[in-house]
Amino acid sequence: MLRRMLVPLIFGLGGFAILIGLGVWQVERLAWKEAVLADIDARIVAAPVDLPVEIERVRDNYLPVKVKGRFTGEHVDVLVSRKQIGAGVRVVEVFETGAAPGVRRVLVDRGFVEDDLRGAARVSGAAEVVGNLHWPQEVDSFTPPPDPKTELWFARDADAIAAALRTEPTFIVAREPTGGEIEPMPVDTSAIPNDHLQYAITWFSLAAVWLGMTVYLLWRIRQRTV
Repeated sequence: MLRRMLVPLIFGLGGFAILIGLGVWQVERLAWKEAVLADIDARIVAAPVDLPVEIERVRDNYLPVKVKGRFTGEHVDVLVSRKQIGAGVRVVEVFETGAAPGVRRVLVDRGFVEDDLRGAARVSGAAEVVGNLHWPQEVDSFTPPPDPKTELWFARDADAIAAALRTEPTFIVAREPTGGEIEPMPVDTSAIPNDHLQYAITWFSLAAVWLGMTVYLLWRIRQRTV
C-alpha cells in the first residue's frame, strides 16, 4: 500500500510546494509594486522644476515641470470618457516656451472638455503651465487612426501628435488649470496595473485545492487496499 501511495504523495506535495512558491513570489511582487507606485506618487506631486534641455523618457517620466510661454491655438482633440460625466475630449495643444532663436514647441495636455462644449472658443495666448512630463501608452493594434471628418484622435500618441503639429515629442500633462473651461486631468498611478494580490490569492487557493485533492486521492488508495 505504501508503494502505491508514494508516487501520488510525491506528486501532490511537489505541486503544492510549487503553487505555494508562486503565491509567495506574487506577495513579494506586490511589495515591490507598492514601493514603485509610492515612489511615482511622490514624484508626481513634488515641486516643479524647469523643463530640462535634454529629455530622457525613462528618466524624466512623471517629472513635475513649470514652463512659461504661450499656447498657439494649434491643437488636437483626443476622445475620452469620464464616469458620471460622459464623453468629451482631452485638449492637446502646442505650447511655445523660451526666447528666439531658442523657442521650443512642446505639447501640453490641457485637460478635459465635455463633448457639448467642444466647439466653444478656447483661451490661448500667454500662460504658465505646471504639470508632469509623461508619455501615455495608449496605442495598440486596435487603435484607429484620427478621424478626418470629426478631427478626433483616439489615443494620446505623443510621437504622432508631435509630427502632426510640428513640435518636439515633449508631452506635458497639466495638473493645474490653464484657462477657459478646460478641466485638468493630472497624471496619477490609477492606470498602472497592480494585480499581484489577486494573483497571490489565486495561487494560494489552487495550492489548498491541490493539497485537498492529494489527501482525497491518498484516502481513496488506502480505502481500496484495506
